Amino acid sequence: MIVEIRKAGFINKGAELMLHAVMQKVRERYPDATLVMAPSHSKASQPFHKFAPLGFYPKASLWRKGIQFGAMASLVPKKVREMYGVVLDREIDVVLDAAGFSYSDQWGIGSSRELASSSKKWKKNGTKLIILPQALGPYTKPGIKKYVTEWAGNADMIFPREEDSYQYLTDVVGEQDKIKLYRDFTNLVIGELPVGYDPSNKKVALVPNYRMIDKTSKEESEAYLPFMIKCAKYLVEQQAKPFVLVHEGENDRMLAQKISEAVGGIPIVTETDPLKIKGILGSCEATVGSRFHGLVSALSQGVPSLATGWSHKYRRLFEDYDFSDGVVSVLDSEEKVREKINLIIGEGNVESLKQQLKERSEALKQQSEEMWEHVFYHMDQKA
Repeated sequence: MIVEIRKAGFINKGAELMLHAVMQKVRERYPDATLVMAPSHSKASQPFHKFAPLGFYPKASLWRKGIQFGAMASLVPKKVREMYGVVLDREIDVVLDAAGFSYSDQWGIGSSRELASSSKKWKKNGTKLIILPQALGPYTKPGIKKYVTEWAGNADMIFPREEDSYQYLTDVVGEQDKIKLYRDFTNLVIGELPVGYDPSNKKVALVPNYRMIDKTSKEESEAYLPFMIKCAKYLVEQQAKPFVLVHEGENDRMLAQKISEAVGGIPIVTETDPLKIKGILGSCEATVGSRFHGLVSALSQGVPSLATGWSHKYRRLFEDYDFSDGVVSVLDSEEKVREKINLIIGEGNVESLKQQLKERSEALKQQSEEMWEHVFYHMDQKA
């Protein structure tokens, strides 16, 4: 069986964590399966030099002006293609889409248009398409609903990640048996601490996200850095041993430096391996963050967390853990922000909160396993 893992790349650490989650489950169930990715140029999300060491084969793929030129590789004799490990799109049995958050107004019409075009060919070829749990919608931009209807019609299973996404999708295509709500599935991935990492002076992680500046309103954008500095300052006052964790990218690193400098130079930790990022978060007493998968990594390990986010997915995540009070606005008063922080570092109910998070985590992990059984049902038909 040849399986393409799609849209789970290496720039976004949440996407890379999803990649590891999919790899682990597929290889566990189908150890002889051939895993494939469509390569990008070296500075984009899926460069060959990063996915090849993980055992992936490259798919012949080249999108230009809405046209897929990868099929031209079929002109190359099969023996030559096999010498270089190149797989044709038509040879793929299953496509597992782990985009995370791509098919929506926020990211434009292009992603849905491309998926509509690709999925039409896959359906004709008998390729299974499964949209793994991710945020979907809203769909209000002109023309986008047409493409959503097309790719939804061609998919074998679609898993909206929360109620909002389910509603956004079904408002367009109607309720269908193949559309089932399942939560984020990276909770099954086990993290690991970096060799030599010392957590003794790093107890509360502040995890900034530049998307809080470029994906929010002007008022929220301007308030975000002062908000994070406010949180860091209070944590320093409480001797909570805060540090800043760079989840990904230069923009997040820039925010981390500004936060650290503003409160006297608290530690900054930069880690590129998503499994080690999860390990670091698991070693914390608490976190305050805006990276969705950073929050999933913390909550799924029973680590009390506060979130401020730019999408409905953050609010729904905390509802899943029965901790809606863990969502805070960058526009909240300093007094309210301190009250929120006390929920996760105070001596009062923190132990009971940790126990609650662990119990919810186990229930959500069971749901993730159940989701994979739906996936395997369809994959077994191609095995």
